[in-house]
Amino acid sequence: MGEAVLHVANLSTMLLCMVLKLPQIFLLMKLKSAKGVSLRALLLELTGYIVFVIYQMYYEYPLPTYMEYPVLIFQDTILLFLILHYSGNLKQSVIYSTMFVGAWQLLTHQKWILDLAMSLCTFISAGSKFVLLQCLWESRDSSHVSTLSWTMSTYTCMARIFTTVMTTGDLQVMARFIAMTILNMWVTATVLYYKQGCKKLH
Repeated sequence: MGEAVLHVANLSTMLLCMVLKLPQIFLLMKLKSAKGVSLRALLLELTGYIVFVIYQMYYEYPLPTYMEYPVLIFQDTILLFLILHYSGNLKQSVIYSTMFVGAWQLLTHQKWILDLAMSLCTFISAGSKFVLLQCLWESRDSSHVSTLSWTMSTYTCMARIFTTVMTTGDLQVMARFIAMTILNMWVTATVLYYKQGCKKLH
């Protein structure tokens, strides 16, 4: 029974993550504007994803426990290019690409660097949520943020708490997913709150 639930959790997480950022991507393409979407939050999130993937690969954890992250990195990269494009800063993409490739090389150079980065990973990922929340609080406008993407993100983090308990039992990874679940729920609630406020104004 436990194996079947674990399989469903892994599969559902992977399937959702394959389309997780698509609602946000399509929303930006439809509006042709990155207003209300935080570049800093996206960069922090992308950094957290990269550190997490490298950590899982380095310690040879089971692929099903993190296989969605390369897909998320790819989707975040598309989002990054869209934000830079709509804000007229597309040339900066070369700088960011160089930084991320350099970071990848640095993290795999020494084990202690990777362990330290993973310890900070939760704070980096949490920072991305707080930056987005701050952006929403200041603008009081969530029309450019996809509720569906954040709802799916909340579910996938909850599923990953379960799969981590059932497989590796890594406390650092578990703490990260618990923190991300709480923050994703907070972002989702904030997005819904401001969307309701916009509806009332109209």
